[in-house]
Amino acid sequence: MSRPALVAILGPTAVGKTERSLVLAERLGAEIVSADSRLLYRGMDIGTAKPSAEARRRVPHHLIDVAEPGETWSLAAFRQAALAAIADIQSRSRLAFLVGGTGQYVTAILQGWSPPPRPVDDTLRRNLETLALEQGATALHQRLRQVDPSSADRIDPRNVRRVIRALEIASVTGKRPSDLRVMMPPPFRVLKIGFALPRLELFARIDARIDAMLEQGWVDEVRRLLAAGVSPDLPSMSAIGYRSIAGYLSGQTSLEAAVEHIRRASRVYVRRQANWFKAGDATITWFDSRPGVEAAAETTVLTWLDQPD
Repeated sequence: MSRPALVAILGPTAVGKTERSLVLAERLGAEIVSADSRLLYRGMDIGTAKPSAEARRRVPHHLIDVAEPGETWSLAAFRQAALAAIADIQSRSRLAFLVGGTGQYVTAILQGWSPPPRPVDDTLRRNLETLALEQGATALHQRLRQVDPSSADRIDPRNVRRVIRALEIASVTGKRPSDLRVMMPPPFRVLKIGFALPRLELFARIDARIDAMLEQGWVDEVRRLLAAGVSPDLPSMSAIGYRSIAGYLSGQTSLEAAVEHIRRASRVYVRRQANWFKAGDATITWFDSRPGVEAAAETTVLTWLDQPD
């Protein structure tokens, strides 16, 4: 019996995944499951480049606007919800698209990660966050190296949240996080489509998108979130730009400095995404993200669907 199909549409931020996936989904009768951690939260629309209401009327979307900014979605929660959405789409004989740029989320689905449990409370996390503030990210990363050298080699010392998560896993399970990275093949066959642009062109698109977001009222969006009691320290507010703008609104920095920080952070994020979606990955069929490329991508998907499992 043939396994159900899943098409993963991958690529860096601002490359055009939203537009390309919409066109392809309409042509192929697909539904979209978002694999972007920034799109989970209601009220965070402009700065996350969330698909518009009109786009969501054109094509059914899943895992968008499913949580309040004060809620925390773990990787395990996302994986469970995404697999349920994919199974529902497939049960209705529809084609499922997994679309996103959050590498960890995509990989959790495509490679079958089973995320380890979390602590029953946040005491350890708060203590580790304090350590990072007082002694620096390097000291925190060194602690991880003592516990699990393999995880330390894999995790960027500057990524404090992931370092803390690895130390939490070690504390809760009594095992090294690298020993718990169990992979289980997904219950569907997968085609990976990637969209790419030259790095300098992508950076120019990012700058233009940031300018457009500001014109659309991004600062007012952040102001509304803060007025509603959403703390800049919440995980949801780690989406690029939100804390920077919150800093401007609180008088800690100028708008010009906040915007420059957003531009730099966006470039760093693109480089991190490249580590998840590698240009040389033979399992990804890459396309230049140009107008009209959907026709070639559609042919690739249809050809793959016609192949026996």
